[in-house]
Amino acid sequence: MRNKLLILIVFLFTVPSIYGANKTSKNELQKLEIKNFEVLDFPSDRGDSVIVVWDKENSDMNYELYLSTNETNWVKFKEIKSEDKPEPISLPFWVWENTENRFAFPVNLVKVFGLEEDKYFNEDIKNINLYAKIKSVSKNKSFKSQIVNGKPHGNWFRKERINNFVLVLLITVIFFVVVSHAKKRDLFIRKIPGLDAIDEAVGRATEMGKPVIYVPGIGGMSSISTIASVFILGEVSKKIAQYDSTIKVPHYDPIVYTVAKETVKQSYIEAERPDSYRDDINVYVTSDQFAYAAAIDGMITREKPAACFYMGYFMAESLLLAEVGASSGAIQIAGTDVDHQLPFFVTACDYTLIGEELYAAGAYISKEPMLVSALKIQDFGKLLFIILATVLSITFLIMSKTGNIDMIGKILDILRVK
Repeated sequence: MRNKLLILIVFLFTVPSIYGANKTSKNELQKLEIKNFEVLDFPSDRGDSVIVVWDKENSDMNYELYLSTNETNWVKFKEIKSEDKPEPISLPFWVWENTENRFAFPVNLVKVFGLEEDKYFNEDIKNINLYAKIKSVSKNKSFKSQIVNGKPHGNWFRKERINNFVLVLLITVIFFVVVSHAKKRDLFIRKIPGLDAIDEAVGRATEMGKPVIYVPGIGGMSSISTIASVFILGEVSKKIAQYDSTIKVPHYDPIVYTVAKETVKQSYIEAERPDSYRDDINVYVTSDQFAYAAAIDGMITREKPAACFYMGYFMAESLLLAEVGASSGAIQIAGTDVDHQLPFFVTACDYTLIGEELYAAGAYISKEPMLVSALKIQDFGKLLFIILATVLSITFLIMSKTGNIDMIGKILDILRVK
């Protein structure tokens, strides 16, 4: 009887403690539950990325994020401390909304799991799934979340670049409006003395019976300044053909030589003087910088040209050429976009095209509506940029003082170019 009474007492004290322990454990699990734990497709990608998201809890728990493609081989992807704040994803607001109460981590499956990119996109993309789970850890407890999965999808459009698409459409519409306007009447272009002097230089060469030497620089055809120089060469050659004068064009680059040769030939045809064209107008000299400069200096010294044009990309040879040309008494017109060579041309030449004047020379000389329109579009873009920068600077200053930081981020998303 005494033993039965003892067993009853032990049972009465043990059962509540076990029940309470189970109840406590259950309550702890509810507190540690991961809310809104999902694997989402990464928007506007080619199909190799996802975003793992869940709600941030105000607790002392640290998180460990594990990823897998088969629910067996798990890879620890990220460790998040309890004091860490959610990091924003670099996507514009119309594609993804970053919040302070939600963790979001982009995952590139190819990089994380070391997959072969070609094989992934050709075969595995239709079958692959990403599984994710979270292990929450603190000083005296831990919890493993449920396993969630998601699948990446290839997207047809890069939605984060819609702002760029709208900008291209706007520029295209403005361009065609300006072109149609340019065909109806001449658009204003400010006077550039160096280009106005071309007629004077060619006319002087014709009267004196001396040649014109045109130097296109040492740049290749990939250089913008060389492209502009070849275009100017075409216009100068056309005037040379009309005046029945002589031009010589020494070359540093064989590709530029080939392009310039066809350009000059076409200019003589447009001037209705194809019989005056000669193949020795364009001469390939050498691809050595100072040997090229020495050859041109020798040509200037021997032939005493009436005019020298230096248009394009120049380096240390600029002063060597310009000094020899000045000593021969020739009219010299130079132009380059290499800033540290401009002082030498300004010092030794009669006229110098500075920076963008070289790019505008083709439109200025030819008055071609398409080229003039392109030039006016650039001017319009610069004006718009100046106005926009001024207005936005004032707007951002006011917003920063009033604490409206979110609106600043949205405006920057719209202006971002990718």
